[in-house]
Amino acid sequence: MTHFRQYTEAMTKAQPGTWDPSASMVDPRIIDPAGSYVHHSDLKPEELDQVVAVLRAIKAWRESEERISLESRSYMRLNETDMKALRFIIAAKNAGVIVTAGMLADHLSISTASITKMLDRLEKAKHITRAQHPSDRRAVAIGITDATHADARDTIGRRHARRFDVAAELSPDEREVVIRFLTNLAALENEVAKELDGH
Repeated sequence: MTHFRQYTEAMTKAQPGTWDPSASMVDPRIIDPAGSYVHHSDLKPEELDQVVAVLRAIKAWRESEERISLESRSYMRLNETDMKALRFIIAAKNAGVIVTAGMLADHLSISTASITKMLDRLEKAKHITRAQHPSDRRAVAIGITDATHADARDTIGRRHARRFDVAAELSPDEREVVIRFLTNLAALENEVAKELDGH
């Protein structure tokens, strides 16, 4: 029995009020049955079932990632931009690179004024340190506090290790397929973002 047939049978048997509409948000047979936007008429039912299964898996992963990210931010009392900044500072530290405010502004694509406010807030919360840059007197070196670094390892580090294990379980050929798929997906999302920015 295909994934879609299992799903539709389950929905048929479900009592009113138990249907989860989010489960059908990625199936073109439900959201676009006429094929106005998603052209799926040339796919066999089994192939379409598999494509939908891939999209549902992506949706499930993204929702899980968003939930865990929110929990991490709530635990450390930070917003998403703060977390991105801390991850950048930690990665730079591990690579032996000294972080400056300008580097962070470029990485986060925000203004220098916004960076200053963010760094003031993070320093006050004892997440970062600021010191004289060893080779540029005009710049300030930004570091991570030991306590925040330890918290990040316990949260972000553990998640990354588990993702690494999942990727390592794949065969080399499977990894190439996943790399190509995710690269194409990212390129598509970036293209859509540029189109939206142009409106």
